[in-house]
Amino acid sequence: MNLKHLAVAGLFAAGAMVPVASMAAGDIEAGKAKAAVCAACHGQNGISQVPIYPNLAGQKEQYLVAALKAYKAGQRQGGQAPVMQGQATALSDADIANLAAYYASLPADGGK
Repeated sequence: MNLKHLAVAGLFAAGAMVPVASMAAGDIEAGKAKAAVCAACHGQNGISQVPIYPNLAGQKEQYLVAALKAYKAGQRQGGQAPVMQGQATALSDADIANLAAYYASLPADGGK
């Protein structure tokens, strides 16, 4: 292994040691405050009581950001897309990041 490969391997190893919480882009508390409207379908703790609505608790933050941005851009179709497009259109990029951080911070089992 040459010096260049060692340097690259060292950068990857250092990146793996960064705590996940420090990589979060959104503000969890701001997301919690914004999530009140989401609770109607996705549950108070991100666990939906309605089978056709997905659980948001414990989802990966980047997935939630991508999903909300896709709804906002009209790139997701079918099912509840019209409802979600209406909701996502009103969200700023900061709102999306905050909501994603909040739901990603919740336990996927609803805290059971």
